[in-house]
Amino acid sequence: MPDLDGRHRDADGRISQKRADAKLDTLRKDYPGLASGKPGSTPLGALRSSTGKSLSKMVRPTKSR
Repeated sequence: MPDLDGRHRDADGRISQKRADAKLDTLRKDYPGLASGKPGSTPLGALRSSTGKSLSKMVRPTKSR
């Protein structure tokens, strides 16, 4: 099975999302450099709201054309 970044599949086959209340300090253990300008106490939900991006979009590099 492909790497799911510590997540699992729900009963319907969808990959579960990281919780919105997960703190950046915790997430940075798996994703070093994530939102480096933000305090570690910032919850993921606040970061998603301010950037408009999902965690996967924030941690994966964009493809150049």
